[in-house]
Amino acid sequence: MVDIKELNERIKLESSFIDTISGEMSRVIVGQKHMVNSLLIGLLTNGHILLEGVPGLAKTLAITSLSKIINAKFSRIQFTPDLLPADLIGTMIYSHKTEEFITKKGPVFANFVLADEINRSPAKVQSALLEAMQEKQITIGENTYKLEEPFLVLATQNPIEQEGTYPLPEAQVDRFMLKVIIDYPKKEEEQLIIRQNIAKEFPKINTLLSTHDILRARDLVKEIYLDEKIEQYIVDIVFASRYPEKYDLNEYKNLISFGASPRAGINLALAAKAYAFIQHRGAVFPEDVRAVCKDVMRHRIGLSYEAEAENISSEDIITGILNRVEVP
Repeated sequence: MVDIKELNERIKLESSFIDTISGEMSRVIVGQKHMVNSLLIGLLTNGHILLEGVPGLAKTLAITSLSKIINAKFSRIQFTPDLLPADLIGTMIYSHKTEEFITKKGPVFANFVLADEINRSPAKVQSALLEAMQEKQITIGENTYKLEEPFLVLATQNPIEQEGTYPLPEAQVDRFMLKVIIDYPKKEEEQLIIRQNIAKEFPKINTLLSTHDILRARDLVKEIYLDEKIEQYIVDIVFASRYPEKYDLNEYKNLISFGASPRAGINLALAAKAYAFIQHRGAVFPEDVRAVCKDVMRHRIGLSYEAEAENISSEDIITGILNRVEVP
């Protein structure tokens, strides 16, 4: 039996660094609390994140700031139609000096990789990155190289320009733990952003942690208690997206072309554990599952033509599922 009281006290003590990271991030990132929390969830669970939002919403600044706080290696890859897999993972080059081929590693060899506008590159390049995300290793020539831990990919896509883009196939999007939609800042936040950016000096980020601290925190997140009833709740949410008629959601039967994959349930449990850790708790509550549900599932539910014709989004369906599935 798990001693919840003892676990709660230990997690409360051990998770205090989360407030340190959030406080340091808030010095340069105004608002966008949801995006920062999503980054932390990905970091604590070894999951990758797909961010969707218009340009200028501090996506790049957020991940560069996080890498500085943790003293981790950061690289940014601007995805363009002429990008090749070798530009991403690296290649073998011939050295005239040694008269042999040597390995030149690509920008994917970093702890934090920002894949900017991932949908601007052809399928070959997207596949090369997604393989690295899944396998945590890269093969160049005959040699295989392990990627350093932690390894977090933050991919962005712009929702307003779809001309000349290569949308990610559903099976590949499924490899992202979270798909986070970022909105514009509030009015008072925008004023603060302007003030901060025209000031004489922009705030500098301090290094407060090491990658070793993050790897240790990941082990702690695994210890967060997840009750069997919460497990069943997660399974019910996932199954309701596949068989809505079994959950008295007949109105969604013709709106869903395919339901959430098994990865949805796994990632929902992991993200809920990380969310509880961020809240300094040692056990997962139903509200933790509900808090991360949309980000975990919005890219895992396929919509039918009927749903698109009626302007119904996957978020609308998830909201309906959460309202209908019985909370433990």
